[in-house]
Order: sequence, then structure tokens, then C-alpha cells
Amino acid sequence: MTNRSEALALHRSLLANEDAEFRDGQWEAIDALVNRREQLLLVQRTGWGKSAVYFVATRMLRDRGFGATLIVSPLLALMRNQVSAAERMGVKALTINSTNRSDWPDLRRAVLSNEADALLISPERLANEAFMDELLLPILERVGLLVVDEAHCISDWGHDFRPDYRRLVSVLQRMPSNLPIVGTTATANDRVIEDVTSQLGRLQVQRGPLMRESLHLQTIRLSTQAERLAWLAEHIEELPGTGIIYTLTTRDAEQVSAWLNQRGILVRPYHANISDERFASSDAYRRRLEQALDRNEVKALVATTALGMGYDKPDLGFVVHYQAPGSIISYYQQVGRAGRGIVRAIGVLLSGVEDGEIHDYFRRTAFPEEQWVREVLQVLEDEEGMSIRELEQGLNLRFGQIEKVLKVLSVDNPAPIIRQGSKWLRTAVPYRVDSDRIARLTKQRETEWRELQSYVEEPGCLMQFLAGALDDPDPIPCGRCARCLDGPIVGTSVARETVAAAARFLRQAEVPLECNRQVSTGSFREYGWSGNLPSELRAESGRIMSRWGDAGWGEVVARDKNRGHFRDDLVLAAVEMIRERWQPEPWPRWVTCVPSNRHPTLVPDFASRLAEALSLPFVSVVAKVRHNDPQKEQQNRFHQCHNLDGVFAIEGQVSEGGVLLVDDVVDSKWTLTVIAALLREAGCVAVWPSALAAASAGG
Repeated sequence: MTNRSEALALHRSLLANEDAEFRDGQWEAIDALVNRREQLLLVQRTGWGKSAVYFVATRMLRDRGFGATLIVSPLLALMRNQVSAAERMGVKALTINSTNRSDWPDLRRAVLSNEADALLISPERLANEAFMDELLLPILERVGLLVVDEAHCISDWGHDFRPDYRRLVSVLQRMPSNLPIVGTTATANDRVIEDVTSQLGRLQVQRGPLMRESLHLQTIRLSTQAERLAWLAEHIEELPGTGIIYTLTTRDAEQVSAWLNQRGILVRPYHANISDERFASSDAYRRRLEQALDRNEVKALVATTALGMGYDKPDLGFVVHYQAPGSIISYYQQVGRAGRGIVRAIGVLLSGVEDGEIHDYFRRTAFPEEQWVREVLQVLEDEEGMSIRELEQGLNLRFGQIEKVLKVLSVDNPAPIIRQGSKWLRTAVPYRVDSDRIARLTKQRETEWRELQSYVEEPGCLMQFLAGALDDPDPIPCGRCARCLDGPIVGTSVARETVAAAARFLRQAEVPLECNRQVSTGSFREYGWSGNLPSELRAESGRIMSRWGDAGWGEVVARDKNRGHFRDDLVLAAVEMIRERWQPEPWPRWVTCVPSNRHPTLVPDFASRLAEALSLPFVSVVAKVRHNDPQKEQQNRFHQCHNLDGVFAIEGQVSEGGVLLVDDVVDSKWTLTVIAALLREAGCVAVWPSALAAASAGG
């Protein structure tokens, strides 16, 4: 029988704090797992110490001869703090993921020989047949403890529903019936708890209070991006210590970071695709960024939800939301990063007009469309197995759309498709899209968004609202938030001059433009291109002036395109961008543009006025010689390329020197890539591509 003093000694070793004591419920959870081998769902606030429970339990179970702990978590990259802490009490925790492939053979041997105390895997790893057959299945019978981290993700009602978690149910069926299990989450309301326990078995629920004594909350509505950028520039230094600024999109993380650095505030962007040429991988660079925040080398990381659950900096002083998240669950999870080990931290939620549009896009794209599912199943039914790249040629769907369909279908039980190596095969299992379920979940997410709006707009204690929305049994006014204090914790005013500077910044936030290089096999039969386009046919690095519909010029471009004429202000802005910030070298000697049969005068009119403003000749040498479908309807590389094969030609003699190639809106960049290659074939020495806006889909 494990005693409390032994567990407490391990707990203190884990925290590197000889005076640490258990929080209410921690010892009870360890006791239940180790001594009674029970199955629990821990619903405890962020910072309570859920990982401490399962790492202490792991050490104790291993000391008593049990097998390794299996930890399934969506946050492997962000569990470094916990794993390092576990090493202090002798827990050897290994992870097998895409970032450590070279170590897989040694890691596999360690796990199979029972040398590892804990194995951490992502739910996506459960979809890998080789991993399941060669490593996980051989050890399932001797797993000592199963940990389902961020267990709300299992639930259809969870704010971060991940299909791969559904495979856990079939894995559980192969494990011993008396296996101790612990699911952990900080953000499960009654509905999520009921769903999780029904899927994992009737777990006993240990639920603690969600009120956070250290957090001081405030909401500020600033409709425009310029106003919010101005607020950050003027007030972020007032916030205590270092923190996180959350954005909804990758491009907002980059943009907010660039603005604050320009204003002398040291921050860094952080998102899933962040990279730096000095680091071997995105994962390695993200680690360095986390270290910079841990060491207080930056005022903040400007992050998407890629930096969220699992990141642990006890003295994080603030969390600011540049835009509102989609639900109270998401907000509580993110703002809960702050104040875990200090007595006072600040959470500020900014909100604006574009928040609702972004979340509407997220809801509309959360599930694959029924037509995509039918098309994928039909193509697989007609073939003897296909890879995703092969499916692209038969389907006018993006790689990500196909991947989403395959994932949803493959986690069904029994599954209508199976994977063998790189090929996907149709099984005999019939399948019908559960439209009612999708509609129900979409409606629920709409309800959650309205609830978040109520948090921003309604009177009353902010912390009490959060706890009540998460079904805390006894939420009370906190006495610390801006509502309870009847006054701001952080100033709300912004200077007119700073707002104007932010507006100028947004209008100068152009996007680099690199045309494509890799041609889809078999797509350009008439032009005769394949593989990598040779360097002598490639465009130079170009510029796009804005994002479609964004603050700055993006809104103007969208309005003007719809009315059929681009105003002179856009010409002047393009001239400023080209002359003052882009400065192509060698300077182009003439201007041409992308032709269109649907809008024959729109782009040529703009390009000719731009040429005149640049004191360059406008020469219309690109002709559209064949009708094609709208390029924006082509969803993947093969169809985008094939749809342009033989469509354009160069008519007449190209002028000497480099050319500025102008278009209005760019999406896949294949139109500019093709025309640039044709111009180079015709003898043009350099092609500088430019456009007014980048399409916003996927941004």
C-alpha cells in the first residue's frame, strides 16, 4: 500500500521544492490510481497539477513492478516542462514522433525491453499501422497506467475535437479490464464530461473549483485592427512580467509581432509553421522561442493556439487576446496560462469586427463536405488503392480536403476505408455522412460563440461568468476583475496618432510573392513542362500589396474589384510599395498584365495607369488564346496546372529588359507562374510578378 508521505516526497522532487504540499485532491487521485487501480476523470483548473498526479503515480507503479505508463496527448511538443520535471524523480519518459525519426529504433528497443517508464504519443500516432503493430500492440497487455491528456478532445462537444482520439476506444478494448486510467482536462463542462465518460468507460469524476484567485480579468471592445494594434503598442508594457498575445490566425501573429517590434517592443511570432533558417526544424525553433519566453528574453510571444494547452510558465504575468476565441472553453484554457505560480496576473480580451467572420469560416470548414466524401469513396471504389497524390488527379479537391475526408472515414468503426502503406483502399463497409450530427455540432459551436459574446458584453463578474459557463458548482464574484472593481485594470484609451500609425502600418503590410517551381506530373502536356521549372523560366521574387478583405488596402481592393474599377489611390499605393520598399533590381523597363476574358478592362486599366505613374511603357503582349474554367475553382496543384495548359500565349515582340507583371488577386500563383515562364521563353530577361491582393482562403 502506497503511503502519502512517499507520494509527497516524489511530488516535492518533481517540483524541485522541498516545501511543496499537495493541492486538494492530488493525493486522493494518486491513491485511487496506485492503491485501488481505479479509473478517473480529473477536471481541474489550469495550474492545479494534473501532470504531477500521473507522473508521481507512474513512479510508484513502476517501483511496484508494473509496466510503463502510456500517455496519449495532443501536446507532445509542449510537454517538455513536465517531462524534464519527471526526470528529477527518476521517470524516464520517451516520445516517438515525427521530429525524432532518427531515434526511433533505439526508442522502440527501450520500450519493448521495458526500459522506459512512460511512453508519450500523439493521438495521430494511433493511425500509424507500423507503430501499432510493431510497438504498441506488443506492450498493451503490460501497460501499467493509461493517461488520456486533454481528454475533452475525445468528445464531439470538445472545443478541439480531434478525430484520431476516437481510435482510443478500440485500443482500450485490447487492454486489461483492471487497468488504471486517468483522463485530464481543465475545460470540461457537464456535457463534455458525460460524453467522455461514456466513451472511455464510466470513469469516476474528480472535479475541483475553476475559480482562479491570481487572475485579474478585463474585456475591451476595439472594433478595428488599427485600434487594437494601437492599444497593444501603448499598454503592453504596463502589463506585469512577460506573457502571451493570442491571435486567431498565423498571419495575424506575424503582423502583430512585426508592428510591436517596429514600435520598440520585443516580441516574437509563434505558430505551427514558424521556421528560421538557423534551426533544423520548426519544432527546434519553437523550442527556442519557448525558452526565450521562459527566460524573460522577450516581452511576449504572439501566438496562435499552437502555444496553448501544455505550455507551463508558472510566472507568466499576462495573457492578451488580440481577437476573441470561439468559446468560453477555449478562452478559459488560454487565459489560464497566466498566473499559475504568482499571486497576480492579468488577462485582457480584446475583440473586434473580424472575429465573427473568422469563426464563421472555422465552423464552415470544421467537417468535410458531404460531396467530398462521396467523391473520395467513389474514386477509391473504382481503383485498387490510391495515394493522396493520386487521388488529387482524379478529384478536384485540395490535399488538405482529401486528407480531412480520409481521416474522418478511417476512424469510423468499422471503417469504410483502410490504409496500406501509402495507399488507401475501399472496404465493403457502407458509409453515410451523419448530417444530423454535423448540424448539431455546428449549432452548438454557434451557441458557444454567442456565449463568448455575452462574456464580453454583459455586466457582472468575469471570472464568475467563466466558471459558471463551465458548470462550476459554486461560482462566486471574484472581486478582482474590471467589472467587480467597476474600473479598468489596464488603460483602455488609445492616442489618435498611434491609431493613424497603425493604419499606415496595415496599409504597408505587403506579402512576399514567390511563384511556383514544382510542376504537377502530366499536367502541362501542351507547354511541355514537367518536374522543376528550370531557373531560366522562373519569375523573380515579387510582392502582393495586401490580403483580400483585410484592414489596410485589402478592403479597398475587394470593394473596387466588385464595382469594376480600381481607384487611383491604389495606383499611388502600388507605386510607393514598388519604389520605396520593394525596389526590384534591376529596375523593370516595361509593364504588362494578366489578361481576362471575364473582366477584359479591369486589370489592363490599372496596369496602364501604374505604368504611367512609374514612367514606364505598358505593353499588352500576353493573350488568352483558349477558354478555361475559373482558376479559383481548381482546388489542387494538378488541376490548377492542367486548367492553364495552353491557355496563354505571348503575341508580338517582348520589349528589352525586365518586366513588371501585374495581376489583381492571387491565389495559387499558377497563373503568374505560367505567364512568367512564357515571357522568359519569349526572351524576357526578368519577370517581376505583383498583385493587389492575395486571396484569403486558408489564411
